[in-house]
Amino acid sequence: MTVHSLLESSWEWETVAGPFSFTEGPVWDGERVIFTDVPTSRILTFDPRTGETVVLIDGTEKAVGLALDADGRLYGCVDGGRRVERYEADGSRTVVADRFEGARLNAPNDLTIGADGRIWFSDPRYQPDKSVMELDHESVLIAVPDGDGYLVERATFDTTRPNGVLLSHDERTLYVAQTHMPPPESCRELRAYPIGDDGTLGDYEVLFDFGDDRGVDGMTLAPDGSLLAACGWPKGGRGPRVAVFAPDHTHVLDIPTEVNPSNLCFGGAAGRDLYLTDSAGCLRRITNLVNEDLSSPW
Repeated sequence: MTVHSLLESSWEWETVAGPFSFTEGPVWDGERVIFTDVPTSRILTFDPRTGETVVLIDGTEKAVGLALDADGRLYGCVDGGRRVERYEADGSRTVVADRFEGARLNAPNDLTIGADGRIWFSDPRYQPDKSVMELDHESVLIAVPDGDGYLVERATFDTTRPNGVLLSHDERTLYVAQTHMPPPESCRELRAYPIGDDGTLGDYEVLFDFGDDRGVDGMTLAPDGSLLAACGWPKGGRGPRVAVFAPDHTHVLDIPTEVNPSNLCFGGAAGRDLYLTDSAGCLRRITNLVNEDLSSPW
């Protein structure tokens, strides 16, 4: 399928779960999609074999983004509890990070985990009440494994409201959604930061400047390294959509969505299905988005 035919395609999103309240953070664990319903403080699972959606974890204090580590353990960014935590198999929870240099975190939003166990997470403060902030910055931080716990380090020094974060397949690039909206400091960009041999970030490349349009919320990678980003809104610009960037970072197409998309992941038995969460509280799906050889068709 050519880029031209993709641009002319009529994309059919199938609603497979919901509506709930506001869904986020989808991850595929090999058998099911795990995702959050933020306002109701629940983590849910959708099993495509049965079509059933069930509650996995309740009382999450508005968990948002989720991620799995190399051992399949589930981690979440807890907006209301202002921490990053791990959900253990026995039902307990382990605090991974709740402070930086002695100050409480703002409200962790999204995370991505490297093969070395380092957890990169965004720490913005979207809530109107800024008086509770103990940090004087909104940055991407790293929870570095240290014995039985973690050390928290600062990764970005040039973000003002980071949202989605994602490591490239080779873990040499960190993608960051910079989403500061209030003028006169508005800056909504999709950025790519090179990761140096020492683990620090270099100067970023702007993959897309969203201007007055709604910027990126969550992101995922296709098997070939193409980046898919949930972005846009009905107020203007290109509308609510999934923006697709080829492995060379070229913006190649937009897949329209019905409402504001929040996050997305690939899943299914062959890893070819795209799952999407959104502001309507649904989990939606496009089946067989990528080719049988797991390469992207754009």
